[in-house]
Amino acid sequence: MSQPVDNSAAVRQAADLLAAAAESGPCPPVRDLLPDGNIDTAYAVQRMNTSRRLAGGHRLVGRKIGLTSKAVQQQLGVDQPDFGALLSDIAVPQGGTVPPDRLLQPKVEAEVALVLAFDLPDAQCTAEDVAAATAFAVPALEIVDSRIAGWDITLVDTVADAASSGLFVLGEPETHLDTVDLSSVQMTMSRNGQVVSEGSGADWFGSPLSAAVWLARTLARMGDPLKAGDVVLTGALGPMTAAVPGDTFTASISGLGEVAVRFALEGEASE
Repeated sequence: MSQPVDNSAAVRQAADLLAAAAESGPCPPVRDLLPDGNIDTAYAVQRMNTSRRLAGGHRLVGRKIGLTSKAVQQQLGVDQPDFGALLSDIAVPQGGTVPPDRLLQPKVEAEVALVLAFDLPDAQCTAEDVAAATAFAVPALEIVDSRIAGWDITLVDTVADAASSGLFVLGEPETHLDTVDLSSVQMTMSRNGQVVSEGSGADWFGSPLSAAVWLARTLARMGDPLKAGDVVLTGALGPMTAAVPGDTFTASISGLGEVAVRFALEGEASE
């Protein structure tokens, strides 16, 4: 990540609190440590912890978009999405198993993931540019998590907390965008065989491709553009659902395929 890291006392204190919570358990909200409520300050916290993880040997493999739902935006008093980093250590294989102690308060949502073939450095890029830069799309599950106790979050909290990133799973097959209209895809997600979430590509941010355009422009303006090979999680197509050990989640997205993940029981090894 090429953005400079803000080393102010407040940013460092919030980053330290969140980093410790990831290891030892949920912490109080960090918004009171960042009294100006400035979203840029929250992103500075996020960058600090991301930089620490990169220094620890993990790789940046893409980005996630959050807050694509107008209803959620209204709830948090914002008028745009947020974003977070995807690092190499949070990818789970298709059909894989999540260890019971890996996350704190996991919730699952289904979305479209794009994998890029080319860089997107233009801050005025269009949907056509993003589509042309995309190698393929796949169905995905994002397993969101919060280091904040009880998911007691505002926009500042979730942005600082890596946009509530947890893990992600890429499904199959790989689909070229010239064979599917992402705005019209239909999603159904089931937990243990029971449908728990439904939605369409048009429901959240108008289209997964529109969300990707917002992200590409935002990162280009920040001097940290999307790169060839990046995974882009474009935002939930329906409501998120809490997960507990023993749950299996499967999502089907029309025109794209399926993706699945299982949460291991206590004492059970991951796959």
